[in-house]
Amino acid sequence: MAKNKGRKAPQPALLRAPLIKPLALQKIKTYPLSTRYSKVQLPAFAKPWRPGRGLSHFLAGLPDILAVQTFREVVEEIAKARLNGKAVVIGMGAHPTKVGLNPVIVDLMERGVVTALALNGAVIIHDFELALTGQTSEEVDTEIDTGRFGMAEETGRDINEAILRGVRKGMGIGEAVGTWIEEHTLPNRKTSLLAAGVRAGIPVTVHVAVGTDIIHMHPAVDGAALGEGSLRDFRTFAAVVAGLDGGVYLNLGSAVIMPEVFLKALTLARNLGYTVNRLTTVNMDFLPSYRPQTNVLRRPTQKGGKGHLLVGHHEIMFPLLAAAVLERLQAANRSSR
Repeated sequence: MAKNKGRKAPQPALLRAPLIKPLALQKIKTYPLSTRYSKVQLPAFAKPWRPGRGLSHFLAGLPDILAVQTFREVVEEIAKARLNGKAVVIGMGAHPTKVGLNPVIVDLMERGVVTALALNGAVIIHDFELALTGQTSEEVDTEIDTGRFGMAEETGRDINEAILRGVRKGMGIGEAVGTWIEEHTLPNRKTSLLAAGVRAGIPVTVHVAVGTDIIHMHPAVDGAALGEGSLRDFRTFAAVVAGLDGGVYLNLGSAVIMPEVFLKALTLARNLGYTVNRLTTVNMDFLPSYRPQTNVLRRPTQKGGKGHLLVGHHEIMFPLLAAAVLERLQAANRSSR
């Protein structure tokens, strides 16, 4: 026994695999190409642009394939909703404002295409700063090292005061800040989403997560007013969502807050007996993410309707969508005369 110590046990011999011959192809069955269904067909291809032609020709010349089909379906659903007197609501984060879309959204509000806005807390900061000074969006990477990040005096003082005063008068945050901008005749108020809502009588609600916005760092912040104002706005938004049957909800650049708020508002409306079963939902952002996919596109449309994903840069995609909707509505108005 000692002589075998350290020796490896003998390994069984491996079986030799049989040789495999390549398949013979002589008996392959084929069919005529003309009888096959093909997903891509020449009539759906793009048409080259001819300089001097209008936007409608550009839109008609896009390839009728993949994202363009989704885009056209969204345009049609928005136009159909407004022609039938149904709601078109935008829930948004701050990025659309920061990339210059306020004038486009205000125009849609004034034309009666957008019937309500729901904003996260960051939007009101950039909206206010633009209305006051015509500029916004500080360089966070630089200011975070100095402790100056978020410490602009007027932003923290005036927005917090506007919220406090408005809440004392029974307003939500959106109406409170919009009213402040209008009453103080801020020089660029015509491009303010909040002020446009006040002028047009359109609900603009604000949904705050405490601690996420720079105005929460200022000594002027009033937590009771912030909470009360946001709660009022949530209930107003829930009333807006209660009327969304047959309408369109578009989530524009909010990956967390607004998808969560929308789902809760929809649940509240249905719990109270409102029928919100046929709705079109749209998510527009740089890339697909979990909450918009789940809480905007899939769950709300399980009982009816459809969710649509449009991926791309807001500063290109949204003006294109707005222009296409206005063209479609204009065409509908011409045909009805």
